Amino acid sequence: MRDRFANQPTFAKGSGGRYTDRVLADLAGMELGDLETFVESLGHKRFHAKQIYRWIWRRGVIDFAQMSDLSQGLRTALIDKATVSLPTITKRDVSQDGTQKFVLQLADGKQIEAVFIPDTPAQTFCVSTQVGCAMGCAFCLTGKMGLVRNLSAAEITAQVRLLAQSLDLLDKSFNIVLMGMGEPLHNYDATMKALRMLNEKEGLALHPKRVTLSTVGLVPMMDKLAGEELMPNLAVSLHAATEETRAAIVPSNKKYSMQDVIDACKRFPLAKRRRIMFEYVMLAGVNDSPQDARKLVKVLTGVKAKVNLLPLNAAPGIPFERPSDEVINTFAKILADKGLNVSVRKSRGRDIRAACGQLIVEGQGSKGARGATVPGVPEVPEVPSA
Repeated sequence: MRDRFANQPTFAKGSGGRYTDRVLADLAGMELGDLETFVESLGHKRFHAKQIYRWIWRRGVIDFAQMSDLSQGLRTALIDKATVSLPTITKRDVSQDGTQKFVLQLADGKQIEAVFIPDTPAQTFCVSTQVGCAMGCAFCLTGKMGLVRNLSAAEITAQVRLLAQSLDLLDKSFNIVLMGMGEPLHNYDATMKALRMLNEKEGLALHPKRVTLSTVGLVPMMDKLAGEELMPNLAVSLHAATEETRAAIVPSNKKYSMQDVIDACKRFPLAKRRRIMFEYVMLAGVNDSPQDARKLVKVLTGVKAKVNLLPLNAAPGIPFERPSDEVINTFAKILADKGLNVSVRKSRGRDIRAACGQLIVEGQGSKGARGATVPGVPEVPEVPSA
């Protein structure tokens, strides 16, 4: 049974800060059923897995010696054969608006970023699913890194555990947005496993309604997601109202056209009161004209849609500018007047480069304001998008 669970590299850091030259089973990457099987492989009863799961997820304890309701024999076996991986916080920046950005180092030395956005209106964690991103959207710094590698389910969920523990929120309600570094549907299996682990009632018991998954529109994976038992909220990074414009700024549009993405959205099962959120980064002179607004209305006809307008967070390396407030107001009003549910996001964490499109960790394969207030259109806090 040992080989089945041995998934930590040699010289992995074990529980309690020790180092070992043995390959250890990482409990952080196990769903409850796998953990039950692992506990049995150690010669102990399956029910202990629920105890271990609660220690790790609800209490943030990763030192087996501190798991006081386990027998000494089981604790000794866990110390010898298992670990609970957790990234290291290498940098933590706090914005003037309360947003916090965490730079996290993984076991192989790669780094990712995760963001905490308070009062949105709930507490929200913005979590990465990849180191870098392969989508290459022209307005996004993360895309300039290229794809370094996928994250494991353990690495995805560890961001949640680490932020919740660091912010004293393990026993509080919070939301998760898979809108950090990477395209979640490009790392489908690990992302879905992470959602199952987060949903486990013995752990954080995070309801899928509290999770939003953002995708640029990988159509086959959207169709696959539509059949999942756990159904997160869906956010689609649209960013244009014509095929030509979208192809110019979203390279994946050349494989999955905007119409393909819209058709997948129409097939996507939605509960009665739920909508698909369409994210639209506004780029001055590119996709922000009244004509673009009217075309967008037509594109979304027949879709249960909510449109989030994201005025660009300009940054060095992004060859676009933010539209004026007047242009944003006009665009939003056209959508609202045509009956679309629309909001304009205000930027959060810009001063620490934690806002939409600004997540980038240098040296890992890198290639090199507040939103407007529109009368009658709600202004909502921003979280980074894919």
